[in-house]
Amino acid sequence: MNGTFFEPAFSHVYVEERAADLPQTKRILQKLPDAHVIMIRHYKDVFNFSGQDARIQSRSLSLILADEPDPRVYRGAPVCQDFGNKAFYYTSTVMNCVYDCEYCYLKGMYPSANLVVFTDQSRTFAEVDRLLALYPVYLCISYDTDLAAIEPLTGFLQEWYAFAAERPDLTLEIRTKCANKGLLSTLPALSNAIWAFTLSPDAVADRYEKKAPGLSMRIAAARLAVSRGIPVRLCFDPMLRFPGWEEEYRKLAQTVREAFKPGQIRDISIGSFRIGAQYLGQLRARHPDSALAQYPYKVCGGVAGYGEKSREMTAYMTGLLDGWIGRGKMFLWEEQEV
Repeated sequence: MNGTFFEPAFSHVYVEERAADLPQTKRILQKLPDAHVIMIRHYKDVFNFSGQDARIQSRSLSLILADEPDPRVYRGAPVCQDFGNKAFYYTSTVMNCVYDCEYCYLKGMYPSANLVVFTDQSRTFAEVDRLLALYPVYLCISYDTDLAAIEPLTGFLQEWYAFAAERPDLTLEIRTKCANKGLLSTLPALSNAIWAFTLSPDAVADRYEKKAPGLSMRIAAARLAVSRGIPVRLCFDPMLRFPGWEEEYRKLAQTVREAFKPGQIRDISIGSFRIGAQYLGQLRARHPDSALAQYPYKVCGGVAGYGEKSREMTAYMTGLLDGWIGRGKMFLWEEQEV
């Protein structure tokens, strides 16, 4: 670190005035007794101010506790797979992630690396209930963060589980790279709460997914989830293109085929790397040293990706897994769908 001293993560906590008395705010602060707490008027005063350096912030994350304005539930973006669900939504009770994946769209979406946690979940639940009164809902709750990775701090997943247990028309998707076996051992196995594990080749995980558990740890966590009857989705998404990518993804597919029986897996997701063109521009400006950001992507419909090479990559991974799991359990993202 060139002699520079960085405080531990969350040594500084900014608290919105209107969120200060919320029970969830108090509960989180109790878990950080040594943190320096700073009261603020609005989370954007800290999160959105100009001149931030997210690369430096990522070495010593601060936490911002806030009360999110409505609405809190949004239609799913076209760059994301809906898995055949018409009522496909997401909610962001947390903005940003404790992991530091080089390719993450959050680096282009947000000017800060710090985490914002919206601590009043009751209003989010109320919005979901209003939607459920109209139709069944498929809801991604770990969309702009990795909720499982910060569950010891927030306890949000436990609250979502209690909520979903009483609402059979609600299906939760929990996308994660987390390998917290303790968490997976204690949460109940709900048929309407899907754990979607992002699996990357070792070459990708080691180089581009800083702070995230490695492949073997994620597979071990997914195997534990399967053993407990938790619905598991395996996500080969995003696939990255780099020299030797074919061999790395071949080894990944072989590892997965040896670790799981196909009947144990709910389904799989396959898709190449893509990012909103606007976010890519910000990512390049904020991280000019990133080889991934500087790749000559092609833009189609406002989305940057690998162009015609995207179909090649998707077809390659599909072929590696064909015969192990049925095509009916494969969900593919391809650029021409955007």
